Amino acid sequence: MREARDRFGSGSSLDGSFRSGFTLVELLVVMAIIAVLLTIATPRYFNSVERSKEAVLRQDLNVMRDAIDKFYGDTGSYPRDLAELVEKRYLRAIPVDPLTESSETWVTRPPPDSAEGLYDVRSGAEEESKDGTSYATW
Repeated sequence: MREARDRFGSGSSLDGSFRSGFTLVELLVVMAIIAVLLTIATPRYFNSVERSKEAVLRQDLNVMRDAIDKFYGDTGSYPRDLAELVEKRYLRAIPVDPLTESSETWVTRPPPDSAEGLYDVRSGAEEESKDGTSYATW
């Protein structure tokens, strides 16, 4: 009879002592601690992800604008589009906008003197940045 109780988890061993394990209260306390830690860490994680997307966007815009300026300096005219910068190897590839997650959403601007070509590039995202400015104005 004792052997059957031990096999099926009666809670005590042959010498009368209890088996070690976790009670429901202990498990609930651990789960509550984990939940508190997650509520502290999650907002910080999402803020850091948003800041990193903004940093990547700024870098991509700087690289593309620099490539446009170099193209103009070398040829005396502005490129027709971003694809021409890739064809002429001023860019390896058209970067992906980190906010829209597409390389097709870049908004291009013509030169101010009404000449044809690509003078400036902006993000196609319609949201606002952490500082309150629109991504489309960067």
